[in-house]
Amino acid sequence: MMIRTRKRMRKWQMMKYELLFEQAKGILEVEPWYVSALSNISSLIMTTLSDLNWAGFYLFRNGELTVGPFQGKPACIHITPGKGVCGTAVARDETVVVPDVHQFPGHIACDGASESEIVIPIHAGGQVMAVLDIDSPVKNRFSTEDQVGLEALVRLIEEKMNWAER
Repeated sequence: MMIRTRKRMRKWQMMKYELLFEQAKGILEVEPWYVSALSNISSLIMTTLSDLNWAGFYLFRNGELTVGPFQGKPACIHITPGKGVCGTAVARDETVVVPDVHQFPGHIACDGASESEIVIPIHAGGQVMAVLDIDSPVKNRFSTEDQVGLEALVRLIEEKMNWAER
């Protein structure tokens, strides 16, 4: 019985990511300018996925991450590469999943309610342009399915986003 329940939960989770992907694709096809698109995509993430307290983007600018469009409480404005979860994802140029932020050395606590976090770098022209940062008030919130679904969303952003227009 437990195995069936897990399979159903995974199937339901992947269906949510398919819906999120299609809605984000629609947004990017209508308006690929990064400010508008990332604003709406952060809202989509926050309203589609459960147990989140922050969803948004940090943009790489002037050698550091600067807060971009997001949903949630006010956030840290600047993050240096290598610092915190976002800066670590940039320095490593890879997805970082943190099951318990209190166990992550150098975690930057913008919202004290955060318990787990996932950060995925976003690229253009071979460079990190931004990161997708999502926090949860639940420990161990982000599964392998979450990582796969969110990385697919980031690939879509990389493919469709217009970074040139400021």
